Amino acid sequence: MAVESRFVVIRHGVEVQTFMDKKAADDYDKMLDMADSLTAMLDSTPFDLSDEVKEDLSIYLAQNREDVLVALQAKKAKPAPKAAIEEVTVEETITTDTVDEAVEVVKEKPAAKKAVRKTKSKTASDIANTPA
Repeated sequence: MAVESRFVVIRHGVEVQTFMDKKAADDYDKMLDMADSLTAMLDSTPFDLSDEVKEDLSIYLAQNREDVLVALQAKKAKPAPKAAIEEVTVEETITTDTVDEAVEVVKEKPAAKKAVRKTKSKTASDIANTPA
């Protein structure tokens, strides 16, 4: 026997939609709450809108709230995603000439000098004359 968890969004006593994960159900419920608030706001406008248009407009605005916030300058627009960078592979045939050229370049470049730390070596007389 399989057990499934389902999350049901119920509005005004009516089952609206069923989801398989809680986050999706919560997000949808939150969007419907926003749409209800927007419908209430549209009810107080002086424009003569039908109930169906108010509801459709409210749901549209709630579903696109990020774009609405950007349009109202309440939020900065996210930068457009950079175009996918295609990986380019270059195949080169290695020949003896190529190897000879590489060897010559290595021979021409002087080796990097290592930093040498000079220390004064102590003699027996230096040690004997060192104050205790």
